[in-house]
Amino acid sequence: MSLKDSYVEKLKAQLDDWSADIDALEVKAHEANAELKAKYHDKVEELKYQRTLAQGKLAEVQDAAEDAWEEIKKGGESVWDTIRQTFAEAKSKFDK
Repeated sequence: MSLKDSYVEKLKAQLDDWSADIDALEVKAHEANAELKAKYHDKVEELKYQRTLAQGKLAEVQDAAEDAWEEIKKGGESVWDTIRQTFAEAKSKFDK
């Protein structure tokens, strides 16, 4: 497996984890009171948006030529870091 393929698999696994996190938050939102439902809903929508951005970056890496994907990876790492932070903050906030 090439480095690019390994990286793509790592990103796909991260997206799967984030999708599971979103699903868990949606369940909690369904069970929450009205005030918390709104907060959950807002956060879930933000996380879905972030996940969409991540999917776009993943597609860029997948579509890149073998000799160009490293540059795309460098440019996308800050986006992935921001998304990771957003998901971590959401989990810590709502796992209380």
